[in-house]
Amino acid sequence: MEHRSIKQTAVIGAGSWGTALAKLLADKVADKGEQVLLWSHRAEHVDAMRRDRENRKYLPGAALPGNLHAVKTFDDLSSCQCVVMVVPSHGFREVFRQLIPRLRDGTYLVSAVKGIEIETRQTMCEVMQEELTRQNRADTMFIGVLSGPSFADEVATGQPTAVTVGFSDSRAAKTIQHLFSTSFFRVYTSSDTIGLEISAAIKNVIAIAAGISDGLGYGLNTRAALITRGLAEITRLGIALGADPLTFSGLGGMGDLVLTCTGSLSRNRTVGLKLGEGRTLQQALAEMTMVAEGVRTTKSCYNLAAAVGVEMPILEQTYQILYEDKPCRAAVQDLFGRSLKEE
Repeated sequence: MEHRSIKQTAVIGAGSWGTALAKLLADKVADKGEQVLLWSHRAEHVDAMRRDRENRKYLPGAALPGNLHAVKTFDDLSSCQCVVMVVPSHGFREVFRQLIPRLRDGTYLVSAVKGIEIETRQTMCEVMQEELTRQNRADTMFIGVLSGPSFADEVATGQPTAVTVGFSDSRAAKTIQHLFSTSFFRVYTSSDTIGLEISAAIKNVIAIAAGISDGLGYGLNTRAALITRGLAEITRLGIALGADPLTFSGLGGMGDLVLTCTGSLSRNRTVGLKLGEGRTLQQALAEMTMVAEGVRTTKSCYNLAAAVGVEMPILEQTYQILYEDKPCRAAVQDLFGRSLKEE
């Protein structure tokens, strides 16, 4: 099956991950004279990136190629055939709603956000679908997701990385696969968008739990148990929502979960680590410059699991630590005090 050729792409959201993806795309097409746009909601941030040719706030040390243009408005997006959304989940809907009137028919919309909206319990693809429907544009766009084990710093420095793109339309998936693939960034395709999005969101919650375990001084046995049983929880919820069980053993499932629970660059693990060491949630977040999606996602996934009737003990204990001030060690005791059962 042939894929379509995309000439211009915009990345919406200039945090570390958005910047890394924009740099990846711009480096790939630099010799063709093609441009990549990178939008930030703060004008002063755009001015700084234009001046420094670097995103010193979120991705220091990574030079921005000359064909990557930081922009303050959506006015230039009408020429873009692909828009990559990298806005945190709590601001995603509002930004996307403003973006829709600037989009051309046939645009490929790619969510690279790993979260679930608290108020609606919707994934980002579901948010985009709903907002497009409200503006009578739902049948004119291709909606998909990019996910997998991929720290921004390592992508920006060209470390070999493999991810998955998911679209219900197989030709759209192949188009985005070819758009992002480079000599060091390998992209696989999937039709299971809900499985990829559920995995991407909840792995951040499990990473907070893994960080708490490390902060409490527990060892590798504990971390391995959390990862494995965390994957079981993710899989149960995903299947209840119609996902393909095989997705959870792939890059977007187990791959991303292992990376986020063990990597020193993981923001969510870092939040958990600080909690395990005795800081309050407010203290832990105050010490960080970037968003840890897992904190908000814990609440949205807790509500989602309750709504569909899926048992998720690790998620539940993490929620109680974050939002009900439960002591970390008490949460561990409650997890291990549950009734015994088959795996």
